[in-house]
Amino acid sequence: MITTAREVRQGIELEAAARNHVRSTMRLDFARDSGGHTLLRESFQEPPLKVVRAFALDDGSALAHLHNVSGGLLGGDHLSLQINVEAGASAQITTTGATRIYHARRGFSATTQCNDAIVGEGALLEYLPDAIIPFAGADFFQRTTIDLSEDAGAIWWEILAPGREASGERFAYERVVMRARVNALGHRIACENICMQPGKHDVASLARFGSYSYSATFYICRVGMDASYWRTAEDHLREATSSLTRPGQTLWGISTLVAHGLVVRCLARSGRDVLPGLQAVWRQAKMHLYNREAIPPRKVN
Repeated sequence: MITTAREVRQGIELEAAARNHVRSTMRLDFARDSGGHTLLRESFQEPPLKVVRAFALDDGSALAHLHNVSGGLLGGDHLSLQINVEAGASAQITTTGATRIYHARRGFSATTQCNDAIVGEGALLEYLPDAIIPFAGADFFQRTTIDLSEDAGAIWWEILAPGREASGERFAYERVVMRARVNALGHRIACENICMQPGKHDVASLARFGSYSYSATFYICRVGMDASYWRTAEDHLREATSSLTRPGQTLWGISTLVAHGLVVRCLARSGRDVLPGLQAVWRQAKMHLYNREAIPPRKVN
């Protein structure tokens, strides 16, 4: 078989791209010491993911900042984040900036990010990242699994932006797939599958975003609370979300899971409305669940 010059050039380009793609794993293990404070006991890091250190918070929790030193992700890149919060520990994790998903490289699969969290008995994990921003042509797949033990809690949100609006890239990405599973005591309590393909399906349809651009999903869980507790919590937090709702600008909704938690959702025209709303709900939920103040993460760059 004769190989053309074009085929040779394409092969060289693919080989070069394969050498440059990223496969990175980060494992964070949080544990409680004898004084009741949580420490980052052990970590394993591969570039571009990096955690410099864990900071002590006033309530005894540990705060860790996730850095992506590459500045963004390309097609073919695969990132794996594994979080273990041991019994009785309390960890808060945030990012130092938005997760930028760049244009998919020719011949490569989607940019992939896998998040796996195990929260031990009586432990709490708060995962409070900045938004995911898929640039024009981006192809992004994310899978999240959260496993909760007895009396374990999880406060976990995700924010999805429409792209770089200032550059005219609103919904210019190729595909965004986000799958989430939340398990409590070995049983599934939440299952979510999101697939957005603006080039194939009208994002502005009522079944998708309508007139809105930004979305957020917020899981609030604590294992062991009975159904009546969560119905009361839903009513309590609905009052908070109703004050945040402005039809045509921002929509908030809340509902109980099958057990052990709630899910809060947001649609907004402006990204400026999303994070303050999430923080307001977080403050209410943290006090309701733990009788403790929510401590906003101090950002570092």
